Amino acid sequence: MTKSQYQRNKFYVSDTEQEQISNYKILLAGCGIGSNIAECALRLGFEKQTLIDGDTVDESNLNRQNYASHDVQYSKAASLRRRLLLINKEAEIEAQNLFLDRENINEMLPGHNVAINALDFQSDIPFQFDELCQGLRIPVLHPYNIGWGTMVFVIMPDGKNLSFLSSDYVGFEKKVASFLIDNISGPAKYWIRNVLQEYEKNGKGQSPPQLSVGSWLAAGACSDIMYRLATGRHVRAFPDFYFLTTNQ
Repeated sequence: MTKSQYQRNKFYVSDTEQEQISNYKILLAGCGIGSNIAECALRLGFEKQTLIDGDTVDESNLNRQNYASHDVQYSKAASLRRRLLLINKEAEIEAQNLFLDRENINEMLPGHNVAINALDFQSDIPFQFDELCQGLRIPVLHPYNIGWGTMVFVIMPDGKNLSFLSSDYVGFEKKVASFLIDNISGPAKYWIRNVLQEYEKNGKGQSPPQLSVGSWLAAGACSDIMYRLATGRHVRAFPDFYFLTTNQ
């Protein structure tokens, strides 16, 4: 039977599906945008999650990530775990306060059914993460905060990975934005292009601009995609992608 916590999921999610997603193990690599995804997924019923991030919460994270002012200067992974357990004290939430590298990445992946790759492209580790997950037959979701929208790539075990776009991690996020601009139409194409041009012109030395809207749209999109994977439904595989915005 469905737990009372999930009674309002009924007619969207069957009792059998609720059980399937409760046992579907999520690996969240990166607890920035991953923090939003973790909560949305937990509220849907994904009760088994591993959180990995060696970073601490900064005030600049509070405009879009799922943290509060009392979390500033504390571990992202540990802070997020505390929040998730306040929502569901019976959930199985593991927090690893570390950065993935060549020494530890192999031991962190096995035993999971799906992975969220929200790692910063400051090295080739995000590429290695995907390749290792493909070898273990773990689908990987790549969420991107596009300000007023979100884009999500799904890397399937037998499909293409991000090296299809580029194998160079330097400036990879801008390459993703350019790929999106080239493959959508309508008003979003123009406002995304304008923001990218403004950032390239005036954003030297700054992190890419992001909004809370994009983070929560990514959370909803990823939770839906993981529900589809867990219950055997079709998902769009990279280089196809999901793009959501109301700013059309």
